[in-house]
Amino acid sequence: MIKLIVGTKGTGKTKILIDMMEKSERESNGSVVCIDKGSKLRFTANHTIRLIDIEDYGISGHETFAGFILGVLAENYDITDIFIDSLIKIVGRDLDKLENFFAGINNHAKDVNIVFTVSADLSELPENVKKLAITN
Repeated sequence: MIKLIVGTKGTGKTKILIDMMEKSERESNGSVVCIDKGSKLRFTANHTIRLIDIEDYGISGHETFAGFILGVLAENYDITDIFIDSLIKIVGRDLDKLENFFAGINNHAKDVNIVFTVSADLSELPENVKKLAITN
C-alpha cells in the first residue's frame, strides 16, 4: 500500500516520516527500509532501519527508481515497510508521471507499506495521486 506525505518545503514532512519509521520499526515483524537522497537521516533513524542513500546508485527518473524499489523488495522477502524521503529530488518534478510510477510499484508490492514524502502542494498533484495522500 502506497501513502504520500505531501507538502511544500519546510512543512515537516521528514519529521512525520521519521515518526512513522520509528513506529514501524517497533511494530514490524520484518525489515524496515529507508531510501533517502543524501545521508541526512543517517543520524536520525534507528540503527535497525536499513538506510539506503540513493546517490550511491546513480538512480534518476521514474522508471529507474521504480525498478530500484522493486529490486530492493526482490532482494529481501521480509520487508514490511519502505520509507522514501525527497521523491521529487530523486525522480524529478514531472508530477504527471507519478500516477503510472505509483501504479507500477503497487502492482508488485501490495503487501508492503511504502511511504513517500512529496515536496509539492497537494493541489499540484494528479487527481488519482491525491487519493494516496495522508491527511492530518
